[in-house]
Amino acid sequence: MEKVEKADIKSMTLKELQDWLGQQGEPAFRGKQLFSWIHEKFVSSFDEMTNLPKTMREKLMGSTIWTVHQPLQVLTSQLDQTKKFLFGLQDGNVIESVYMQYKHGNSVCISTQVGCRMGCKFCASTLEGLVRNLTAAEMLEQIYSVQRITGERISHVVLMGSGEPLDNFYHVLKFLKLISCENGLHISQRNITISTCGLVEQIRQLAAECVQCTLALSLHAPDNETRKELMPIAYRYPLQDVLDACRYYFEKTGRRITFEYSLVAGINDNKQEAVKLAHCVRGLNCHINLIPVNPIKERDYKQSDKIKIRQFKQTLETFGLQVTVRREMGRDIQGACGQLRRSFIKQQAGGN
Repeated sequence: MEKVEKADIKSMTLKELQDWLGQQGEPAFRGKQLFSWIHEKFVSSFDEMTNLPKTMREKLMGSTIWTVHQPLQVLTSQLDQTKKFLFGLQDGNVIESVYMQYKHGNSVCISTQVGCRMGCKFCASTLEGLVRNLTAAEMLEQIYSVQRITGERISHVVLMGSGEPLDNFYHVLKFLKLISCENGLHISQRNITISTCGLVEQIRQLAAECVQCTLALSLHAPDNETRKELMPIAYRYPLQDVLDACRYYFEKTGRRITFEYSLVAGINDNKQEAVKLAHCVRGLNCHINLIPVNPIKERDYKQSDKIKIRQFKQTLETFGLQVTVRREMGRDIQGACGQLRRSFIKQQAGGN
């Protein structure tokens, strides 16, 4: 007997949902009702959709994928009230999301993949490799679940959790359309940051879509050789090609580029590196975000001390660059990408 593929309704735009329901013999206005329950009211079950006929709800239960994440762990930082969520997916995989409170609003850092294949040396997300991409629904549901649990509205989203967003380009683009949809949560794309280790073709492709998101490039080194030591993707894409793609993104979108630079003691944190970095990004409309690397026990990288970080920042500022040092959040709750997921996987396997 041929298996009937279920429809992923939470990943559908309003038009796609209306068209699909039309094929099921339902009137177009049901599409707006269903879309509202999913993307405005964030319900966790069909039973809550009280203005839909019971027969329709029962039909939806049998013919659709209903993506709702189960929180396996919720850790709250005693330092800054950051919350880290470990969500269980319907196929048994687990992903992480982080809820952060700022003066400008509430932000959620979401995962875009289960695991990652980019191999960045200071990141726990990549230690288990890539399992699979997340769907648009699985990305959205991280935000919807956090809203349901905290009772707080999310105003900012960062695609910087586990995974390389641009390695999951199709589903990320669908996610952007849905999260910014005026009939949904309607988060401005200007409040969305997409992090990438530097996939040149996809950066250019994203620019061609004329999105209004902030592009955050994980730079982490001012030259190719040091970058190769930290990020294997540098073997595929020379630094100059990555920077040219960033310039193209700015030209197409008008959005200032953010350069993420993790400071690793003895690797990329001396004054000479700061000067090279300043020359590297000269002429680019950019902001540099210095990140004291969050140590993970599987690597021997150490965080730069506060004096080194301050000197690095001051050196960049002498070149007229805008520089901030990222506020460390959730360090007491395994705040770095992939740490909580990895601990859970090892625990499930009976490891230490």
